Amino acid sequence: MSTKKQPHLETATFTKIVGGGQTLGEAADGRKLFAWGVLPGETAEVLITKKKSKLLEGVAQKIITPAAERTEPKDPESYLSTSPWQIMTIEAEEQWKKQLVRDAFLLNDIELAESDYITDGKVFGYRNKVEFSWWWDTDTDQLDLAFFRRGTHGKIPVEGTSLARPEINTAALRLRDLFRAKNIPARELKTLMIRCDQKGRINAQVFVKNQKFRGATEREADTLSFNGLQIIYSNPKSPASVVTRVLRSYGESYLSDTLHGIEFQYATDGFFQVNLPVYEQALDRIKKWVMDTTPVLDFYSGVGTIGLTVGASSVTLVEQNEVCINEMQRNVKRIGSNARIIHASAEKALEFITGEETVIVDPPRAGLHDDVTARLNDVLPPRIIYLSCNPATQARDIAKLLPHYKIVDAATFNFFPRTPHIEQLIVLDRS
Repeated sequence: MSTKKQPHLETATFTKIVGGGQTLGEAADGRKLFAWGVLPGETAEVLITKKKSKLLEGVAQKIITPAAERTEPKDPESYLSTSPWQIMTIEAEEQWKKQLVRDAFLLNDIELAESDYITDGKVFGYRNKVEFSWWWDTDTDQLDLAFFRRGTHGKIPVEGTSLARPEINTAALRLRDLFRAKNIPARELKTLMIRCDQKGRINAQVFVKNQKFRGATEREADTLSFNGLQIIYSNPKSPASVVTRVLRSYGESYLSDTLHGIEFQYATDGFFQVNLPVYEQALDRIKKWVMDTTPVLDFYSGVGTIGLTVGASSVTLVEQNEVCINEMQRNVKRIGSNARIIHASAEKALEFITGEETVIVDPPRAGLHDDVTARLNDVLPPRIIYLSCNPATQARDIAKLLPHYKIVDAATFNFFPRTPHIEQLIVLDRS
């Protein structure tokens, strides 16, 4: 008699999309059920992947009653790994992103007027950076590119993603084929990071688990026609692909792109926006709220793309990531800017918030450090421009500032079509 554990399946009707992008339903026992691959209004059979005392999480296995907004995904096998909203129309995506922003602010007792929704209309082929995993196909006995299956530790072999610029998928397959020809097993490989600039130049980083890994000779690397290639040993004990030691490096270690006439250099693994055309629209919006006569303080500034393009005559850039700082220093020097660079975390650079400058913040998903919001409320700069990749933490932070500020502009930017990710801009003026 088999003792193999049977999969837990739940059939439910789903009502709405919640923050994070899953769709909410109710399991047979009354617990909340959060599922991927389902749309509001649908009844679906869901494979449960996570169980907690008050909720379940899962992935749709069968749609029993489809919604009118349902569409066929462009990547039917792998869309859940990269872009789970491929199953809805682009019009439905816009409405749900607007709703999720409103919901995030309402949870903090803020009634946000409907934001402008800004996109360039490009739904696929926009990403300039993709990270692949690796997979050994025992049926074909060969190496494949892969993504992780959502909700599991398993992998799914792929030949690319429709979200990426075509040059990225082509380059990934070219490298895969080289490794296939050299009979390199998947167990020696960790991940593959591929980045592409607007001119189509490719940089790649191969993260490996073996310090003696050679991967490609200089002659073989030349056949790939990449702008740059690095073979990097990454400690196998770390689940993330971090640089432990660069084993081999060919070509250039950086790429460059132009934003508002200013050329920026950035490392393959450095912070740089993945959808530049829409990012430029965000920069345009920010620039409207910056006056040349008012100093600008740009917190969480990355390589300086906001502070160096908004047009202020006096700019201070604050960033804690050393790789970003190095790139920022090169960018400032190359364009001849007089911007001041501060290598520190935002909460360790509070003295630069004096109350005289326009403060621009673009924090990570966790939002602003409590010490930063406290300092802003203490010295009360005349204007705060807050760009966020997480409306939930943005709304939390803005609720702390509203006793002294009022919202004067709001815009939602669709940096990441076909995914639940949202970029929200809020401009605050001192009351």
